[in-house]
Amino acid sequence: MKNFKSKYLAAFIITSSLALAGCSDDDEKEMVEMPDPEPVNVSYEVTITNLTNAQPLSPVAIVLHDTGTLWAIGEPASTALETMAEGGDNSELLALDIVKASVSGSSPLGSGATEMLTVTIEDQTDAMLSLATMLVNTNDGFTGLSNIDLSGLSVGDTWSAYTSVYDAGTESNSEAQGTIPGPADEGTGFEMARDDVDFVSMHSGVVSKDDGLTTSVLTQAHRFDNPATYIMIKRTE
Repeated sequence: MKNFKSKYLAAFIITSSLALAGCSDDDEKEMVEMPDPEPVNVSYEVTITNLTNAQPLSPVAIVLHDTGTLWAIGEPASTALETMAEGGDNSELLALDIVKASVSGSSPLGSGATEMLTVTIEDQTDAMLSLATMLVNTNDGFTGLSNIDLSGLSVGDTWSAYTSVYDAGTESNSEAQGTIPGPADEGTGFEMARDDVDFVSMHSGVVSKDDGLTTSVLTQAHRFDNPATYIMIKRTE
């Protein structure tokens, strides 16, 4: 009888030990899933001032991107840039694959006028900013910024620059009637065919009828000197 009790007690102890070993603190605690962190907005306030005398600017296109470029001196213009530089339509630039965030001006920007636009991207402080707008009383002249590095800007910091005028190189600068979309002519804008040097360069300016180009629809009022615009970028969040 004594041996039976000893064996029974030993079996009970072993069984209880195994049962306790099968339990863990993890089983007794409920798993708590941590929520994903809320995205952080990074915003830039971009102010552009038209410094020209009689060159309205097409609706400004502002994009944030981390690869690629909107244009490069000496390189052929993309169809998106050509469309904007010849006719003022920025929709194709805003839709480029490289674009992470964008904003467009709501209307043309007149001489001496200023517009402020805000562009916002999530969780990225090293995006580059590019900006483009057409001088609408030209054949294919435009101005803007290309690949501006914003990684050094903290909230409240500003960066500013004056911009020069570029020639898309896609349409001859004939200044002829019917070829300029601005109020000086109200002619045709974008045309697929290219009849110029086919690379982006600095613009040499207009040669108006007041300068002896009798077939031009432009006057000396449409001349422009660099810079064409003043741009200030402020990081606001």
